[in-house]
Amino acid sequence: MWIVAGLAVVVVCVAGVVAYWLVRRLTGPTETLGVPDGIRLSIAILTVFGAVLAGVYAYRKQRISEGDAHRADATQFAERYSTAAGQLGHEGPAVRLAGVYAMARLADDWVEQRQVCVDVLCAYLRMPYEWNPESDQYKKGEREVRQTIIQVIRDHLQESREESSWSTCALDFTRATFDGGDFSGCRFRGRVSFADADFVGDLISFDRAGFLDGAVTFHGARFGAGAVTFNEAQFQGSRVSFDEARFSGSTLSFCRALFGPGDITFHHASLSGGTFTLDEARFSGATVGFDYAQCLNATITFDRAQLNDGSLAFRRARFTGGTLSFDHAHFTGGAVALDDTEVTDATVTFYAARFDSGNLTFDYGQFTNSTVTFHHGRFNGGTVSLGHASFSGGMVSFVRAQVNGGRVALDDAQFSDASVRWGRLRPAEGGTS
Repeated sequence: MWIVAGLAVVVVCVAGVVAYWLVRRLTGPTETLGVPDGIRLSIAILTVFGAVLAGVYAYRKQRISEGDAHRADATQFAERYSTAAGQLGHEGPAVRLAGVYAMARLADDWVEQRQVCVDVLCAYLRMPYEWNPESDQYKKGEREVRQTIIQVIRDHLQESREESSWSTCALDFTRATFDGGDFSGCRFRGRVSFADADFVGDLISFDRAGFLDGAVTFHGARFGAGAVTFNEAQFQGSRVSFDEARFSGSTLSFCRALFGPGDITFHHASLSGGTFTLDEARFSGATVGFDYAQCLNATITFDRAQLNDGSLAFRRARFTGGTLSFDHAHFTGGAVALDDTEVTDATVTFYAARFDSGNLTFDYGQFTNSTVTFHHGRFNGGTVSLGHASFSGGMVSFVRAQVNGGRVALDDAQFSDASVRWGRLRPAEGGTS
């Protein structure tokens, strides 16, 4: 310490002499600046120089202190992580519940590793789970632990939690089993995967959820006999995929949902029994596709839906039994396509639907022993095309339909043993009206 102090005194003295010499050199002859003035000016320069050095030293000391504090925090976070992870792997359900809350609190505090903490909770749901209480593999208390994880994730995906929100985090539920659950009001802005997941509970709710600016996949998911609801949900700027999903006697509801710009697809999906409801849904710039879907005795309804823009496609879908309903729907733009669709022993109804613009096409569709009805429909604009469609058996009805400016095209449509009821509609020569 004494050596350092002595060196400091020598350095200060040398710096003072150098400063005084520089002052004398820069200020000209001695008569313009007296010796006392030169000394005072030199001292002032040394004071400024010392202040700068002191500031640099203080800043450096603060950085070292902050680094030590950061390392201490990281060590503490790592210890909390190990403790929470250990609790999640405990045999006792009460301890696992404590681990869920501990991991969630750590995710809120440890921003740099928030995604890792969220991944651990999602990984827990991906672990094998037996939901049937009569099975030998059933574990008491496990359902409560999983429901708590879902609740914690839901609470962190709300708009009211800006600082601790997990909305932009990636959520991987691939092959997870959901024995019920509530995701209502969540905001999904990142990548979310429910691929190959099993939905086996009585009710899983996504009501009022927002799928915004991200990608959510239910590819290959399996929906059992319960209900999955997306009522009043918003699909805007995102891509939501139900491709190759399987619906067996389940109820899937999108009542009053809003489909904005973005894609929602059910390509190659399989619907066996059950009900698929999009009543009062609104479509504006959205692309909704059921291409190649297989529907067996399923009920799909778009009653009172509003299609303003975008497209709704059932190309090459197959309907065997069941009902596809657009009753009281309002078409003001966009396109609905049932091109190349195969409909057997089923009903397609547009009862009291209103067409102001847009296109509805059945081109090259094959309808066998099925009913296609436009009872009380109003065609004020747009085009309804049955071009090259084939109707064998069954019925096609326009009873009480009103054509005020729209166009119904029947170019090369084929009717074999099918009952056709035109009502007030009279097709002109060439197959158009």
